[in-house]
Amino acid sequence: MRSLTSRELRQLYLDFFRSKGHAVINSASLIPENDPTVLFTTAGMHPLVPYLMGEKHPEGRRLCDVQKCVRTGDIDEVGDASHCTFFEMLGNWSLGDYFKKESIAFSFEFLTSKEWLGIPKDRLYFTCFEGDENAPRDTVSFDRWVELGVDPSHIVFLPKKNNWWGPAGQTGPCGPDTEIFYDTGAEPCSPSCHAGCDCPKYLEIWNNVFMEYNKTAEGKYEPLKQKNVDTGMGLDRTVATLQGAESVFDTDAFSDIIAKIAELSHKNYKDSPENIKAFRIIADHIRCAVFMIGDQRGITPSNVDQGYILRRLIRRSIRFSMQLGIPEKGLCEIAKVVIAQYGSFYTELEDNRDKILSELQREENRFASTLKKGIREFNKLRSTLESTKIGGVDAFHLYDTYGFPIEFTVELAAENGLTVDIPAFHEAFKAHQALSQAGAEQRFKGGLADNTEATTSLHTATHLMHTALRKVLNDESVAQKGSNITPERLRFDFSFPRKVTPEELREVERLVNEAIAADVPIVCEEMTVDDAKAQGAIGLFESKYGSKVKVYTMGEFSKEICGGPHAERTGELGSFHIIKEEASSAGVRRIKAVLKK
Repeated sequence: MRSLTSRELRQLYLDFFRSKGHAVINSASLIPENDPTVLFTTAGMHPLVPYLMGEKHPEGRRLCDVQKCVRTGDIDEVGDASHCTFFEMLGNWSLGDYFKKESIAFSFEFLTSKEWLGIPKDRLYFTCFEGDENAPRDTVSFDRWVELGVDPSHIVFLPKKNNWWGPAGQTGPCGPDTEIFYDTGAEPCSPSCHAGCDCPKYLEIWNNVFMEYNKTAEGKYEPLKQKNVDTGMGLDRTVATLQGAESVFDTDAFSDIIAKIAELSHKNYKDSPENIKAFRIIADHIRCAVFMIGDQRGITPSNVDQGYILRRLIRRSIRFSMQLGIPEKGLCEIAKVVIAQYGSFYTELEDNRDKILSELQREENRFASTLKKGIREFNKLRSTLESTKIGGVDAFHLYDTYGFPIEFTVELAAENGLTVDIPAFHEAFKAHQALSQAGAEQRFKGGLADNTEATTSLHTATHLMHTALRKVLNDESVAQKGSNITPERLRFDFSFPRKVTPEELREVERLVNEAIAADVPIVCEEMTVDDAKAQGAIGLFESKYGSKVKVYTMGEFSKEICGGPHAERTGELGSFHIIKEEASSAGVRRIKAVLKK
């Protein structure tokens, strides 16, 4: 069996299928085009669905590629020996050309021939579709493996949940598959242990999918006019097999990345189970983040869709980098190693190098202080628990007050032998949403139409504008009289006896934009009203305050008592523009303003 690096395997695979008449095509984007059913390209078939349905591909009917993929369902599992969020899928395709017999022969030759991988055939095991009401038992694949010299005892028939490849979305091409496993030499988990079992003995390395059906919106399986072959071989897993590595993280694909983490943390990868988990999570998540940001249709961190997944990966990396003692800006140093590892093949990473590093640094700046605070508050909460369960209200308090993601609370709880009352958390979250949206007058006084990122940013900008107005108008009687903030604009009422001049409005704009450009962290502290006043905090609607209040500080510029959501740094807000100033009532003026990203 040949021991190949990931680069060598990638190239050898393409060379093999080129020799079999396949055109080599480039990897498609990680972000699917015109497919709202999935956030990311999760398999090689996504970009090729039109051709699987019969459209002619410009490169012909035989194709091969290395497709970059992301699967996010197992983020919490990353840290073990096999789970990754980003992976490369080696694939070969027949678009209405050859079918099962030829496909299986190609796979067997590449895996077992000494000219190619040279894996001993007695280490390989196989599964085939057992059949159901939608499709018959796949005896063709079984017979073909036996014809090639496979011992029948190495082949097992399994049901649809194991040996059926569904469509990319809810509908589309699908069909039975035959999967190829490598016997790792581990002890069987039971007398009935077999290929396809979840235990470590059998490692899946290749999947040959025979797309001969189309799943309709009604859930029916109709025969496709064009029968196709779609195979997928996981590059990381196959390299681990060839190199005899304990896990994908112990291969050359990760070795330089792991070494950089060790250098930055001054810790050894395998000193403890905690180190192993932290090293693997950082290595996987930063690799994935680099590919997401550097993609030809690259994304940036946000609170929705693909951007939310990216933000979650980066922030989880930050948490574990702090655990290892990696200094600030360490994530960028790790990202540079990822770019060096993959940039020669995926040239978009080198092309977008500056963007990748700046987005990672920006997100690290945003979240580091929030995370420290959240972990500190979590530990305080843990020390006061009288049971092994964190209540939903407490978990929501960590989320609402400190911006601490519920996923982190759950993860920290598990690490400390605790659980979280998730249903109660969601109840508290819904109650908070209902309160935020209740009644037009309450919305006016509370100021916020919702808790979206856009509304939160405008709410934060309102505090900066309030301070700027007091400075420009040189009048301590300037005080907030009400606000109404939607995702589109802010409306702010304040006490002042005359019209604000255009020159004064321009100066307010300048001061607010100057504070935004400073990109300072927005710090939240809980204290008594008297302490807040002693620190110079501006207080509004004081009759509504409880014994303790939240005070938000933005550098040297603004300090206010407030109970609403805020951005994490002023630099997130964008550009501030006043669009209107008018009278609201006697002695009260009204300003409307917007933020432009």
